[in-house]
Amino acid sequence: MNVWYGLLGLLPFEWAQPGQMYFMKHALLAVLVVTPLFGLLSTMVVHSRMSFFSDALGHSAFTGMAIGAICGFREPTWAAVIFALLFALLFNVVRRRAALASDTVIGVFSSTAVALGIFLSTLGGRSFTKFNSLLIGDILSVEPAKIALLALILLLVVLLWTASFNQLMLSAVHPALADSRGVRVFWQETVFSMAIAVVVTLSMTWVGLLVINSLLVLPAASARNVARNMAQYHLISVLGAVLSGIAGLMTSYYAGASAGAAITLYLAVWFALTFTFRKK
Repeated sequence: MNVWYGLLGLLPFEWAQPGQMYFMKHALLAVLVVTPLFGLLSTMVVHSRMSFFSDALGHSAFTGMAIGAICGFREPTWAAVIFALLFALLFNVVRRRAALASDTVIGVFSSTAVALGIFLSTLGGRSFTKFNSLLIGDILSVEPAKIALLALILLLVVLLWTASFNQLMLSAVHPALADSRGVRVFWQETVFSMAIAVVVTLSMTWVGLLVINSLLVLPAASARNVARNMAQYHLISVLGAVLSGIAGLMTSYYAGASAGAAITLYLAVWFALTFTFRKK
């Protein structure tokens, strides 16, 4: 972290000066780690027509938080991660075996998860207000240990994309053809879903449950407006996510607003720009 602090000391901002405002320095590093993750995962989410899957995962993570709080866990986030992983696995099993469209299965799981979360969090007359922070998020509260964990996840996701991108893409476009070519579609989809589950759960407390779905939709949706090949598709998605993340964090700091909402608004502007120039 000392190297990071030293690099930030070169920037012309008051919060970047040595020995000051470490929370902002941690938040910027978290943005530089988590936004490429969202930009990369977004490409497959949009391509697989699973735009509301991350929303359902956020609901499941909220339920996991409630379970962790009831069980007295010091860190309820890990209970949320475990619950989200089980949620992702069960979702893929049901989607594989049921004769229902993906959005229908997502709706079933999402409504069940949020109802269970609200029920558990208010069980015994408990107040729901202590979970309000999950709805908006606070990226300024991020800890260096969580940033290191997300950096490790980013590395693993990049390795996953490098090793099995063709199989993932074929499974998304034509599952039956992928099966005939020897691709294990179920496990490809499950690993991908679990990667989204971990990223959504760990970043939910910083970004906010209300807007986290947009971070997995808008980057790739913007990239599809102007990209002419897969390389451009991924590059524009990641670039848009990173630039919007930095701009949103800076805006939230100086305006005193929610960082997650500011990032989402910049992503919406990015989508509007790419939509305007899509024919060119």
